Amino acid sequence: MSDWIEVGTLNDIPKLGARVVSRAEGDIAVFRTADDKVFALRDKCPHKGGQLSQGIVHGDRVACPMHDWKIGLDNGIAIAPDEGCAASFPIKMEGEKIMLSLTPNEGCPNK
Repeated sequence: MSDWIEVGTLNDIPKLGARVVSRAEGDIAVFRTADDKVFALRDKCPHKGGQLSQGIVHGDRVACPMHDWKIGLDNGIAIAPDEGCAASFPIKMEGEKIMLSLTPNEGCPNK
């Protein structure tokens, strides 16, 4: 059984915005950058658990809405001087369809 799911199309996510995939194991935020790159992170800031999907996307980062921590969209790692990470998830595009893997990337705890 594949752990890839379809989460919509590129046009379903506003530029510099996010869409949330709700799961019992924790929500996943799927982000779209200004240049149409798509990334997925656990929707929980490593600092105080703020919803990253509610943050501001700028470049390849998102700013947590609670305390303005910057998190790299490509790997979920907090930008120095902050420390910690939000689990990242593989994304692949099939035409305009966004496919999300439910298995997090290695290198960050599944928090």
